[in-house]
Amino acid sequence: MQRRRLFFQLGFFALFLLAPALNLLRFDLTETQLWVLGQRWSLGIDAFRAGQISATALAAGVFWRAILPALALVAGFLAVAWRYGRLYCGWLCPHFSLVELLNATLQRACGRLSLWEHAPSAARPADRRWWPVFGLLCLGFGFLWAVTLLSYLLPPARIWAHLWAGQPTPGEARFLIVATTVFTLEFAFARHLFCRFGCAVGFFQSLAWMANDKGMVVSFQRERARDCRSCSTAQAPKGSACDQACPMRLHPRNIKRMMFSCVQCGRCLDACDTSQTPQGQAPLLQWQIGLDAVRETLRQRREGQAAEALAQKEKR
Repeated sequence: MQRRRLFFQLGFFALFLLAPALNLLRFDLTETQLWVLGQRWSLGIDAFRAGQISATALAAGVFWRAILPALALVAGFLAVAWRYGRLYCGWLCPHFSLVELLNATLQRACGRLSLWEHAPSAARPADRRWWPVFGLLCLGFGFLWAVTLLSYLLPPARIWAHLWAGQPTPGEARFLIVATTVFTLEFAFARHLFCRFGCAVGFFQSLAWMANDKGMVVSFQRERARDCRSCSTAQAPKGSACDQACPMRLHPRNIKRMMFSCVQCGRCLDACDTSQTPQGQAPLLQWQIGLDAVRETLRQRREGQAAEALAQKEKR
């Protein structure tokens, strides 16, 4: 599964970088022109100003070429999120692909997946020689992100020609310096925070998913919770393999409302499978969807209510 996911991530990453150069999607500020799939996307405003079409034709063009496609895109996107959660984040999003890459590099440098963690999470000892690699990756991808973002707004050929000649315009230089600084700092210090709290795309996916009890969830066989005591892998020799595998730093055995930022990457499932299969046991974590997801959600609610009632009883 992780190989398939990596294939999708690499493909979408390349598409994200090449889309402006191929005019697949960009808005050219110099021409105030939107490009979609290699074609100029016009609403007919220029034709209306020139007296070539009527106001009715202009309104129809705005509806069919702007409002309706936008509504269809948003509806389709949220429909996928309604059923599968933040599938785009875990399987396509270029930013999340970098989160995982930078996590792995930082783990080699200091044994942690984030600078804000206190305890090491890696089985292998930290190697300080990876610190320069981590810093260069943050800076390099920060610059690449800045250039790519600018190419969505200005002609890509002109931007790259200016950079190749070492003579960007003052406006381009200011944008690249500021954007590179912001992206570099974000990659280094706030990767997970941005994905969990700062990304509007991920936030609305999570809202749609949380509203659907039949949405895909990671279920945990609590009746076999004792097997988690022996849960360990080469990457997590101290146990809690699923917790260590989660790139969003979540606890996959938690109830759904505590998994708001889950990106459905499946790494926790793979870690559980890796730890349980050698012992002749079936994985404790599984994806559930539809009625199975409803039963899992109801079971979680009952357990949560029972735990709250027990806590209140102890306080009394």
